[in-house]
Amino acid sequence: MSNKVRLCPVADVKEGEPVGVFLEHLPALAVYYVSGDIYVTDNMCTHGNAMLTDGYQDGGIIECPFHGGSFDIATGAAKAFPCQVPIKTYTVAIDEGWVWIDKPGEPS
Repeated sequence: MSNKVRLCPVADVKEGEPVGVFLEHLPALAVYYVSGDIYVTDNMCTHGNAMLTDGYQDGGIIECPFHGGSFDIATGAAKAFPCQVPIKTYTVAIDEGWVWIDKPGEPS
């Protein structure tokens, strides 16, 4: 898994409680559990300077804590105004109980 980055234990990620991950040389990330699946997105709202992990997760939607805009966790698509620019999503791998993503800028 040399082209992967280890983020957090799967056991730390609970439905409705996104986990913030802050690693050197990477953007702030958010890890979500949605209906049995793990997802990873950038943690910064594209509309304002807010951490999405400080917002409210409702199923597969994360709502920004500042202005109530929201995003689809699986696709990153903006779902509610004032958010219009999607958030980046990452391909997730689970290995030995850990959440991993591809190193940004490297092929999977």
